[in-house]
Amino acid sequence: MKIGIDARFFNESGVGRYLRNLIINLQVIDKKNEYYVLLLQKDWEALKETKNFHKVLADFKWYGFAEQFKLPKLLKQLKLDLVHFPHFNVPVFYTGKFVVTIHDLIHQHHQASSATTLDPFRSKLKQIGYRKAFKVAVSKSQKILVPSKFVRQSLQTEWKVNGEKVVITYEGVDDSILKASAKIGSEDIKKVLNKFKIKKPFIFYVGNAHPHKNVEGLIKTFLILQKKNKDLKLVLSGYDHFFWQRLKKENQQEGIIYTGFVTDEELVVLYHEAEAFVLPSFEEGFGIPVLEAMACSCPVVASKVGSLPEVGGPASAEAALYFNPTSEKDMAEKISRVLDSKNLRKKLIEKGLKRYKQFSWRKLAEKTLEAYSE
Repeated sequence: MKIGIDARFFNESGVGRYLRNLIINLQVIDKKNEYYVLLLQKDWEALKETKNFHKVLADFKWYGFAEQFKLPKLLKQLKLDLVHFPHFNVPVFYTGKFVVTIHDLIHQHHQASSATTLDPFRSKLKQIGYRKAFKVAVSKSQKILVPSKFVRQSLQTEWKVNGEKVVITYEGVDDSILKASAKIGSEDIKKVLNKFKIKKPFIFYVGNAHPHKNVEGLIKTFLILQKKNKDLKLVLSGYDHFFWQRLKKENQQEGIIYTGFVTDEELVVLYHEAEAFVLPSFEEGFGIPVLEAMACSCPVVASKVGSLPEVGGPASAEAALYFNPTSEKDMAEKISRVLDSKNLRKKLIEKGLKRYKQFSWRKLAEKTLEAYSE
């Protein structure tokens, strides 16, 4: 088959990470099909061509007019048997066969004014456009790839999608994280903690600061915990975009450390040295940081919502501790249990180290290839 992969998100976080891992693993496992990987000019050098993986320049920014009109034209010229769109932004007028990855339905479930930087009119317009593209993506695709049973169930319930059309492709931990974790030393730890002026003990969060991530809830919970644990710190990491800037402006309490973006090596140190990694989201389509933390021997305390119990394992498996994200009291109580018990920490670390190994990008690529073949 001649398969096209729309990789214009290649160097972004989120969808970009998914694309990078999918393509790297497909290059290893599939020497038979011909692949045409669509890239922006800025990402051209980031991908190495192989015998059956060819780069195609598609310098059209996502969510724009060029994507809707120029991209279908380019795809038609390539005479592809199948195209993989890794996000719901499928060109509305594309008539060829395609599969699509739907990572979550968060943009539909969390549309509050606090979740956008646009004015109400443009925000409404954007939502209408998103919904139209999403409808095309789920109705016209041959297969829909999703990262969890939770997202499949959401599509079945809210969009009446036939469950047989949906393929679950669980995600995993990047090799770069595993390699960095394997070679971490005391000097690396000292260097990172000094760089960010972090004194232990601390609890840790990494991700974006969109309202559905509930970082504000975590900050309120930390202030409750701080009354009992005077030396405790809260370390928050993530790209320093609008939502982080707004959060920082409103929350400058003592003991809260904002690191901004961190490298994989720095991230591994922060996981490794934290008393716990806390993911307080109101919704997640998957939740890669849960597995990353587990791979770096960090106890995980997470929301009992969305896909998180699916990724971290059920409460009975004891690989993670869960709380109600709408209750700061419950969140504080669960984090306190980890802070106060060495035995619990040890148990969570041991179970977490086994749990993360059940997921891998290689398995995701194999399942994706099966979906292409069908």
